[in-house]
Amino acid sequence: MSTLIHPVVLCGGSGTRLWPLSRKSYPKQFARILGDESLFQASAKRLSDTMFAPPVVITGADFRFIVTEQLAAVEIAPASIMIEPQARNTAPAICAAALKLQQDMGDAVMLVAPSDHVIPDDVAFRKAVADALPAAQDGRLITFGIRPDRAATGYGWLELGPEFDTGQTPTALQRFVEKPEADVAQAMLEGGRHLWNAGIFLFSVSAILRAFARFQPEMLATAQAAVEGAEQDLGFTRLAAAPWANLPDISIDYAVMEKADNLSVMPYNGAWSDLGGWEAVWREAGPDAQGVVTHGPAHALECENTLLRAESDAQQLVGIGLHDIIAVAMPDAVLIAHKDRAQDVKLAVVALKAKGISQAETLPRDYRPWGWYESLVMGSRFQVKRIVVHPGAALSLQSHHHRAEHWIVVEGTAKVTVDESVTLVTENQSVYIPLGAVHRMENPGKVPLTLIEVQTGSYLGEDDIIRYEDVYARS
Repeated sequence: MSTLIHPVVLCGGSGTRLWPLSRKSYPKQFARILGDESLFQASAKRLSDTMFAPPVVITGADFRFIVTEQLAAVEIAPASIMIEPQARNTAPAICAAALKLQQDMGDAVMLVAPSDHVIPDDVAFRKAVADALPAAQDGRLITFGIRPDRAATGYGWLELGPEFDTGQTPTALQRFVEKPEADVAQAMLEGGRHLWNAGIFLFSVSAILRAFARFQPEMLATAQAAVEGAEQDLGFTRLAAAPWANLPDISIDYAVMEKADNLSVMPYNGAWSDLGGWEAVWREAGPDAQGVVTHGPAHALECENTLLRAESDAQQLVGIGLHDIIAVAMPDAVLIAHKDRAQDVKLAVVALKAKGISQAETLPRDYRPWGWYESLVMGSRFQVKRIVVHPGAALSLQSHHHRAEHWIVVEGTAKVTVDESVTLVTENQSVYIPLGAVHRMENPGKVPLTLIEVQTGSYLGEDDIIRYEDVYARS
């Protein structure tokens, strides 16, 4: 068995409780919520010490290029990036990752970690992993439990056995406890025998596959078919869609852990948060003496226990006399909620989605493998966009049935193809793309390319694209 620990980073969640900052198109793990790095980047760096092998990342197709871009920004090369055809919760994802590691490495120890948790002390966390390693090598399934500092009702809890040890070795688990009512949580906090369930696991590939074989044999066989039928696509491992569609949507706790008799808990006494809502962001951001947290162009006047967060330099968010309020302002959506209702933000997302409102799931900035764009102004027959193209990146060779386009370069240099003509367009120069013309834009330079696109026509939807060539293999 390899002496290195193989991190498996789960990166497919939607994070609706942090709406409007986190949305289906760009969930919270990729956002810079606390500091200059995203939660995903911080998680990957935490698992990049010499005790760890390069990570295996499991994500959805929509996020694959965001994953590669963010890993490259922190100079981490993954062992593999596995693409789930559909989200199927943690049990199928972990099963597939174990099978892929078995395929590539034989037996190994794998550390499964979500990509959206906050663990400020990387050194202390790595030590806890190292302390749990011998038990994992002996065939134990290790789940990490967090020493609670409050009677939280938003977490599952772990009840330790009667001979529990909260020191530096794994200890026996009595049972899992679902998210409790407030009085039950308070009793567990005071009793001292319960830890929060962190959803972080350490075990050998052989041990977890034996557990799947015992408790979820159909899932194991189906995941095996998805892994064996996987295809390599631009460096990604695309799991086979047909068998994957038959897998259940179930967590690893329900599928395996609650049934296993070789499960132990590794206590972790350091700081931890899953950032499961805006109240958690308020707490982790470090409120001042009045309990106030501001972020961006936000200003609090005579406020208490309040979070004011503005995400655009073009707006100013001002709170006056607010108590126990969460206010988050995005360019296209604003959330105002009482702190006691912070966990109910997901209800707003459901309500907006039911009404067909795009802000429920989509950010105004749309991230693509070549860069991103955002709509600045839209009318009945025109739209103005800002487009940013990464160095060396290129849009697909394409045409449109219903719109013409004007491109004005404001930063960098664009290599522009229009039918048979190829030209370089530099700052303060523009080019016209007639309706129906076959065209492409590339950034041949070393700095980002920024341009303003003015679309005119009878239909301006993103589905009005005929692609002829695409380096990112999009249809």
